[in-house]
Amino acid sequence: MAQLTLVQAITSTLDQEMARDKRVMCLGEDVGNNGGVFRVTEGLQKKHGVDRVVDTPLAESGIMGVSIGLAMGGMRPIPEIQFEGFLGPAYDQLCNHAARFRTRTRGAVTIPMTVRVPVGGGIHAPELHSDSPEAIYAHQPGLKVVMPCTPYDAKGLLLSAIRDPDPVIFFEPKRVYRSYREEVPDEEYLIPIGKGKVVTEGENITVVSWGASVFQCLEALDQLPEDISAELIDLRSIYPLDIDIIMQSVEKTGRVVIVHEAPKTAGMGAEIATLIQEHCFLHLQAPVQRVTGFDTVMPYYKLELDYLPDAKKIAEAIQQCMQY
Repeated sequence: MAQLTLVQAITSTLDQEMARDKRVMCLGEDVGNNGGVFRVTEGLQKKHGVDRVVDTPLAESGIMGVSIGLAMGGMRPIPEIQFEGFLGPAYDQLCNHAARFRTRTRGAVTIPMTVRVPVGGGIHAPELHSDSPEAIYAHQPGLKVVMPCTPYDAKGLLLSAIRDPDPVIFFEPKRVYRSYREEVPDEEYLIPIGKGKVVTEGENITVVSWGASVFQCLEALDQLPEDISAELIDLRSIYPLDIDIIMQSVEKTGRVVIVHEAPKTAGMGAEIATLIQEHCFLHLQAPVQRVTGFDTVMPYYKLELDYLPDAKKIAEAIQQCMQY
């Protein structure tokens, strides 16, 4: 069992699944010879050939359209979009075609496609390279959206995504690509899409997060007074959402703080807060708190870390919620 980073876990998983299933292929800008902008697909073209790791033109709409056609034709394509901001040109293909084919054809045609997308801020990248658009795609029926933050979860969720009969957007928080290692089994294992996990157990308050923000939440928990016992949930899957794991925790703690990088307005935190109100209203002892990015475009380098939720902001929100 190797100690792997998030990048290494994804690379290894792609390699293993391509060796197991000849229908699996990768395509995208610079994914072949260069191994992708973050080197996630490094070495795969040399091992599996230019027909299964394909360098494409700089045309996201074309990448997505070709991938949909490949999926309809029996392949299991894994297109890479270099940065989340470049999903815009592919939106039409993703939401008006890939997401709708199952319904459009009464189930006769499905699109088994996994769209890999680096996501989030914190690496001092330029505009269109640091956003968190998960709520946009979770809002589209027919798409599944996942965002693992650990190497172990990345492998299990990626295998589930590749083998899923429907399109899955696999968001990869680039801030933790190489900042964290953990043991990842060599053998295959599947983590079901739609299942969150309890990272730390607690009794007084529930913290819900996903992506890179999970690590800021862990830092915040270390800053809390000893008399505050916080339970941290990593959703892992944005849609479908594991409301059961949230309900079980909130019914125990009665207090909730939701943390995400995306802007506050209409973010996934709002949906989760509404679900908590619908299902756990009588258990709540305080209003649901949200710690998020601001309702503005992600700023450039000097202000980027001020935009993102950090451990201090999260710890303050937890203590305010406890004092209500």
